[in-house]
Amino acid sequence: MGYRGKVVHQQRARELRAEGRTLLDIATQLGTAKSSVSLWVRDVQFEPLPRTQARQRGPNILARRKQEQIARLLAEGRARVGTLSEREFLMAGIALYAGEGSKRDGDVSLANSDARLVAFFCRWLREFFAVEECRLRARLYLHDGLNLDEATGFWEEVTGIPRSQFLSPYRAVPDATIRASKHVRGCISVRYSCSRTHRQIMGLSAALFPSWQRI
Repeated sequence: MGYRGKVVHQQRARELRAEGRTLLDIATQLGTAKSSVSLWVRDVQFEPLPRTQARQRGPNILARRKQEQIARLLAEGRARVGTLSEREFLMAGIALYAGEGSKRDGDVSLANSDARLVAFFCRWLREFFAVEECRLRARLYLHDGLNLDEATGFWEEVTGIPRSQFLSPYRAVPDATIRASKHVRGCISVRYSCSRTHRQIMGLSAALFPSWQRI
């Protein structure tokens, strides 16, 4: 911030203090440190606002800047990635499976609560491997008290796997000592039992991530 900008902030801070604003309110509104505000307004006479008025804070500059940055970087990310080529799609799927997929021989499976990743995995699996649709299986992990039918319908649409191929769900009992939040639609595990396919994927993963070798 330049000298003039600091002077403007100091003057505005003094005006807000004279209106009865708290140091935290002023610092939040101006996007500056509370300690700086304290120095700028230390000689300003003020009467604290009633509690109901004090809660009516002005726009939060830091929060607004954060949201503007997130929106800008999201747009930049989309522009930078663009549309994936077939090879890029293959590479992204290998990386996803290397991080999240099962490494047990013959067990091609991935579990996640993020519908975007699950949909990506299912599309990738069907695109690059000879998958027999009737052998695909899905299993839902869902906390007790949540709507099983609704969650099953949601994941059926995401995965493209018919409900008849869903295995018996696992209903978890919430444990408040571990976590309070619950995924409304649960976590889905998509499985395809095929040794050849699993070994193909492991071969691709080994090629993309060679042991102890720098890129």
